[in-house]
Amino acid sequence: MSYLHGKFVWFEHVSNDPGKARDFYGALCGWTVQSMPMGQQPYDMIMNGTDAIGGFRNGEPGMPSHWGSYLSVTDVDRSFAAATAAGAKGLMPPVDFGDVGRAAVIADPTGASVSLWKGAQGDPADVEKTPVGGWFWNELFTPDAKSAVTFYEKVFGFSHDAMDMGPQGTYYVLKDTAGKPRAGVMQQPADMRVPAHWLPYVHVADCDAAVAKATKLGAKQTLVAPTDIPNVGRFAVLLDPLGAAIAVIKGV
Repeated sequence: MSYLHGKFVWFEHVSNDPGKARDFYGALCGWTVQSMPMGQQPYDMIMNGTDAIGGFRNGEPGMPSHWGSYLSVTDVDRSFAAATAAGAKGLMPPVDFGDVGRAAVIADPTGASVSLWKGAQGDPADVEKTPVGGWFWNELFTPDAKSAVTFYEKVFGFSHDAMDMGPQGTYYVLKDTAGKPRAGVMQQPADMRVPAHWLPYVHVADCDAAVAKATKLGAKQTLVAPTDIPNVGRFAVLLDPLGAAIAVIKGV
């Protein structure tokens, strides 16, 4: 087995109606669900073909629906301690999930939550081309991009590239210790009154068709209409029927 420290390896949809989420994403992305024993309640794994890529679970009462991101680390306890020492808030201390892996949850100093994870079976290997239905990218929207970049570099060993996006400001690409891009960091516009959050991108065959289908399936809102990113692809951002934000992208 192998580990890829700094890779986002799992994404989890958290809501008060996992069944509704399963139906929506099954129709939109072609995902299926495989139940896995996990303590007293089974855990619904998201299957993209034969690949397990995430899960659906119930959130705590009053918790807004969202997609949670799991970051692979070589040592959950050490990363949790380093994160809290660097200003993160510990939301869940390190704990074992049976024989599946060990996890902890933090909120970074800008308020975005992220799970730290070390799976017992290692991490999924990188692929040259993301399959349709697979995770394409992950992006942090935060009111303080510079502070966020500094935090993730200090705690997890990332480096970064910076790109001038004109009126949208600077876009930061976080790279792991091998120099592979793993995620983006974007400054929230001043008028974007939402908490800092990680936004996962799922790869689709056709961005415009995916948005149209999502709307018919009950997506609450198109937050960003289909837009081209030169040399990257065409993307859009949606609020699903439960209110969780998700991006869809057709890569070049």
